[in-house]
Amino acid sequence: MSEEPQVRRVLVLAHTGRDEAREVALAFCEGLTRHGIVVRLMATEAADLGIGRDDPGIELTESETDASRDCELTLVIGGDGSILRAVELTYASLTPVLGVNLGHVGFLAEAEVDDVESTLEAIVERDYTTEDRLTLDVRVYRDGELVTSTFAVNEASVEKAARQRMLEVILEIDGRPLSRWGCDGVVCATPTGSTAYNFSAGGPIVWPGVEAMCIVPLSAHALFARPMVVAPTSVIAVEVLARTEGAGVLWCDGRRTVDLPPGARIEVRRGAQPVRLVRLHDAPFTDRLVAKFGLPVEGWRGSAERRRKVVDG
Repeated sequence: MSEEPQVRRVLVLAHTGRDEAREVALAFCEGLTRHGIVVRLMATEAADLGIGRDDPGIELTESETDASRDCELTLVIGGDGSILRAVELTYASLTPVLGVNLGHVGFLAEAEVDDVESTLEAIVERDYTTEDRLTLDVRVYRDGELVTSTFAVNEASVEKAARQRMLEVILEIDGRPLSRWGCDGVVCATPTGSTAYNFSAGGPIVWPGVEAMCIVPLSAHALFARPMVVAPTSVIAVEVLARTEGAGVLWCDGRRTVDLPPGARIEVRRGAQPVRLVRLHDAPFTDRLVAKFGLPVEGWRGSAERRRKVVDG
């Protein structure tokens, strides 16, 4: 007896508040189902797209925690914010995420909005690779009791809650105190997040292949307040000093928040599991930086072989 062919499924997520995103999402849904791939959609987004449960090749779900179950990948149409939302939905299942950029910079995205046909072909032919990226495990303690446990792909930032007040914190690395600051906050970032908030705050850009964590004080009133890079095995702790006037707030990826009263302790370490991103191209990260930031490279000579690769590629 022959085995039944395995059903292929792709979870499609879109920023349906934008006309362009809806058009691109519909094009992908049509193309995937035409090739016999089942498209799973969040019910609310399907309604925005005018797609119903009875449409051929379509599955609808209202469960965010189980949205990517049995899906070979998650296709996201939008900017980095949409991709971070997709990571939240797929983090537990480790479903690879493929981003189609509709934002401005879109460092997490792999394809641009003009690449619909080639991206569709790559999905159908399984002509892609996956890349694991380091994540952060973030825990908040109050009076020694764990009150919140979450994760971050880009960064976890401890920030002041009120503009008019500074945050008094002490930074600890691997169980030893390093420095005390009156500051606007502290950013703890991954290499993936080094081009996001970390970059805006003056932190270093870290190539994705480097396993490390970045620490950047925000407007710290201290002589020693430089960005730092620590080992992936390190444990970073930020304690909000009890004498701090007012509260702080923890932001994870700019999406999830936790209120921090004076005395709160935030521990950041390497996440137990990575996030898995889909890669369609093998272009070096250097080329991605040049393209995304529009960096000037005119006049570069390099080796003749390198120049030919750039011209031909």
